[in-house]
Amino acid sequence: MTAEIEGFMEYLEHMKKASRNTMVAYRRDLLQLMDYLEQQGITEPSKVTKTSLNSYILYLEHQGKAATTISRTLASIKSFFHYELREGKVRRDPAEFLKTPKVEKKAPFILTVEEVNCFLKQPDGSSPKEVRDKAMLELLYATGIRVSELIGLKVEDVNLAVGFITCRDGGKERVIPFGKAVSQSLKSYIGQARHVLLKGNESDWLFTNCSGKPMSRQGFWKIVKYYGGKAGIHEDITPHTLRHSFAAHLLSGGADVQVVQTMLGHADPATTQLYMNYLQRKPLKKAYAGVHPVR
Repeated sequence: MTAEIEGFMEYLEHMKKASRNTMVAYRRDLLQLMDYLEQQGITEPSKVTKTSLNSYILYLEHQGKAATTISRTLASIKSFFHYELREGKVRRDPAEFLKTPKVEKKAPFILTVEEVNCFLKQPDGSSPKEVRDKAMLELLYATGIRVSELIGLKVEDVNLAVGFITCRDGGKERVIPFGKAVSQSLKSYIGQARHVLLKGNESDWLFTNCSGKPMSRQGFWKIVKYYGGKAGIHEDITPHTLRHSFAAHLLSGGADVQVVQTMLGHADPATTQLYMNYLQRKPLKKAYAGVHPVR
């Protein structure tokens, strides 16, 4: 099945213009399915049945996989077999009637404005690394972009004169503005710190690590954890926490939901609506806690 999966990957990349993250997830899900099926003696897509796929879903449940993981895996499987059917590789789609487990959407963890301000003050700019860290963290919170989009930025994607960045994910592109404070941090980084980190080398990437190589997701996660600890934030803070906080703070300030949806790059409006639901529940919860006899 390896050849069929790679053919599907090419279709996602060239025809569907799928993002890099989507392709990585789909390939991983399908290769894991392939390993399971081969252990059952099934080596061709045409031999896969609804029963064998249901058996795989049960296997994932017994492995303790979260409903979100199983739901994403099912999306990968359904998309793959829909492609195989369209290409004439299978006579019927074995994944057509597979049921997706119900995924409970949890309220996102949101930092307060005070916590964000404290967090962003932690890099004091005393070294090229801290100048870079300050620029990265402020840009992330100011624009709400994903960590993959942040580390994927190139120098040409930043317009300091006007104050916006251009994010590219697969075939999609969006322009997001930022304010004067972020502009100043970026100018300090690009003008003073970046060439020190590059150590005389050249690079198109905006942000690099201390060896002059492109910043990795894991590297940036460590940066967020480090400054979160310095700021005294005890909750599990991640790069996505700043994205959540960006959205919630904009909406609580009166920003239009559709505008925030566009800035975040959400394809589904319901995803952005989660922040509105969170903000609407917050005053209710506070009022309840203030008057209920059992608090």
